[in-house]
Amino acid sequence: MWISSVNMNPKVTVEDAFWSNYKQLVAEQVIPYQWKALNDQLPDTAPSHAIENFRIVAGEAKGDYFGTVFQDSDVAKWLETVAYSLRSFPDSELEEAADDVISLMGRAQAEDGYLNTYYMLVEPENRWTNLRDNHELYCAGHLIEAAVAYYETTGKRAFLDIVEDYVELIRSTFGREDGKLQGYSGHPEIELALLRLFDTTGKREHLELAAYFIEQRGQEPHYFDMEKEQRQSLGAPPTWNDQNTNFGLGYAYMQAHLPVRQQQEAVGHSVRAMYLYAAMAYLARRTNDAELQAVCGALWDDVTNRKMYITGGLGSAVNGEAFTDAYDLPNDSMYCETCASVGLVFWAKQMLLLSPDRKYADVLERAIYNGTISGMDLDGKRFFYVNPLEVNTYQAGRKDQEHVKQERQKWFACACCPPNLARLIASIEDYAYTQTEDTLYTHLYIAGSVETKIKELPVKLTQSHQYPWDAGISVTVEGKGIFKLAFRIPGWCESATASVNGEAVAADDLVNGYLVLDRIWESGDQVELFLPLPVMRVYSNTKIGMNQGQVALQRGPIIYCLEEVDNGKSLAGLRILRESEITAAFEKDLLNGVVILEADGFKASESEELYQSHAPALEPVRLRAIPYFSWCNRQAGEMRIWTHEN
Repeated sequence: MWISSVNMNPKVTVEDAFWSNYKQLVAEQVIPYQWKALNDQLPDTAPSHAIENFRIVAGEAKGDYFGTVFQDSDVAKWLETVAYSLRSFPDSELEEAADDVISLMGRAQAEDGYLNTYYMLVEPENRWTNLRDNHELYCAGHLIEAAVAYYETTGKRAFLDIVEDYVELIRSTFGREDGKLQGYSGHPEIELALLRLFDTTGKREHLELAAYFIEQRGQEPHYFDMEKEQRQSLGAPPTWNDQNTNFGLGYAYMQAHLPVRQQQEAVGHSVRAMYLYAAMAYLARRTNDAELQAVCGALWDDVTNRKMYITGGLGSAVNGEAFTDAYDLPNDSMYCETCASVGLVFWAKQMLLLSPDRKYADVLERAIYNGTISGMDLDGKRFFYVNPLEVNTYQAGRKDQEHVKQERQKWFACACCPPNLARLIASIEDYAYTQTEDTLYTHLYIAGSVETKIKELPVKLTQSHQYPWDAGISVTVEGKGIFKLAFRIPGWCESATASVNGEAVAADDLVNGYLVLDRIWESGDQVELFLPLPVMRVYSNTKIGMNQGQVALQRGPIIYCLEEVDNGKSLAGLRILRESEITAAFEKDLLNGVVILEADGFKASESEELYQSHAPALEPVRLRAIPYFSWCNRQAGEMRIWTHEN
C-alpha cells in the first residue's frame, strides 16, 4: 500500500541571527569557493577536475578522467546547494551558472540516458559491473536530489528531465524480473533520492524502484558475491575490496550484511547507514509499513543510546569510518565524519515525519548545532572531514590517528563533506517544521516565519528570539479557526513555561515532548515560551570508560569545549571544581558572537618524572569554554570536550 503526502513542505522564511549568518555565508562565500574548487581554481589544494570531467565527456575538452569514482556527486551537491540558496538569496548570475552546468550535463548524457563521467571515460564497456565499490547509483542519487531541489526552486524542468531519463534507464536495468540485474548500490543514496523524486513527480514507478533497492539489499544469494564472480570470469583484475573486504568489515561496511527488515544494530560505514536508514523511514511512511517503521525505531535506539557522541557525531573507528561496539566512543581516535552527522539530520527528519516525537528532534538539534557546523570554519573556507572531540599534542605522531587534523583543510581529494554540509545549511529551514492533517509541529526554534494550511485553513507563524543564546521565544499566530500548534519542549529543558495572550498554560502536560495547543485561534494571538538555559554538567554512561571522572558542559543545545588559546597547554591536566558556579556571558565580538562559559578549577602541575607516588599539586585557574562548533577559528592547538572533575 502506498500513500500520498500531506503538505510536508510549508513555506519557511529565515530571519534568525544564528542561521541567517550561516545561510548568508553559504551564499556569499561557500558556493563561490566550492565553485572554484570544482574548477581547480584554488591554489595549494587537491584538484577536483569535476566540471572538466563533464566537459571531456561532452567532447568540449580533451584529457583524462581525474578524481574519485564518485567525483560527479560533488557537482550534484553544489547544484543542490545553489537551488536551496536561491530560495533565500535570488542571484541571476548564480542561477545562470547553474543552468550552464545543467546544460553541460545534458550534452554529456548518453543517448540512452546514462550519465556517469567515470564510466563514460574510463570503463565505458563496464557499466553496472561493480556496484559494490564504484558508486554509480550513488552518483545517480545525488544528481536526482539536485534536480528535484532545482526544479522545486526554479520551476525549470531541464535538470529534472535529464534525471528522469537516467532513472528510466536504471529502472529498465534493475529489478527482480527476468533479464534484469538484481543488484543495488554499495553506497546507499539513490533510495532516498528516488523517494524525493516520487514526491515531486507522483510517479509510482519511482517509489517502486526505491522500494526494490531497499528491499533487495542483503538478500541471498548475495549479489555482490555474484558480481565479483562475474568480473573474475571476464578476467577483470581484483579490486582493493577483493583483497581486504571492506576493511575487514565484510558486507556490514555497506549495509548489505542482512536484509533491511532483519537489521537491529547499527554496523559498518556510518554515512552509508544514515542514508539507508533515512530512506527506510521515508519508505515506511510512504507505504504505511509498520514493520519497517519498527526496524527504524530499533536502529534509532541503538544509534542514539549506545553509539552516538555527545556532539551528534557518528563513527567511532577510522577503519571503515564505522560504528563499533556499543559504548565504544573514544574522543581522540574517533572518526565522526561531517557527512555522518549530516546524514543523522536527514534520518531524524524522516523519523519526525513518521511519528512526531521529541527524541528525534532533540537529536536533530544536537547534530545541527554541534556535529555538523563544526565541519566548517566561520569564514566558510576551511573544512573538517573528521570532527574530533579531543585534540592533543600526541596525535600528529601516531599513525593510527593521522586522520585527526588540528586545523580545518582547504579542500579534500575526497571532498564529500564540504558540499554536503553546504546543502544542509542552505536548506536548514526544511528541518524546522512538519505537519499532520490537523497539527503544525515546531521542532526547531529558528526566528522567521512559516506559512502553510492546516485543514485548508491558511496559517502563518512568526518566531522572534535570539535562540540558542537566549531563553525567551515569541510566536505570533496569523490565522483564524480551530487547529493545533505543537511546540517542542527540549529534553534538556527542565522548567519551561508558556502562555497564550499573556495567560499561562501548563508546559509540563506534553504529548511526546510537545506542548500541544488546541484552540480557536485568532490572528494576532501571541504564544510565549520560556526555555531556561542553565549550564548543565553532562556525565557519560559508566560503560564509556574513557569519560569516567570527566564532565562535559552544555547550555541549551550547545556543547562546549576547552581550547588551548584560552586555557594554555596540557588541557588534560585541567580540573573543574564540582561545586564551582559556571557563569555564562554573551561576547558579541568573539567568534561572530557566542555565549562563553567560565568556571573555577585547577591545573595539575607538570613534572619531569614519568610516574610518581604522590598526587600532582593543583594550582587554581579560571577555566573558559567556547561552543564546540566554533573551535579552531583563532589558532591551532589542543581542544577537549570532556574535562576531569574534582
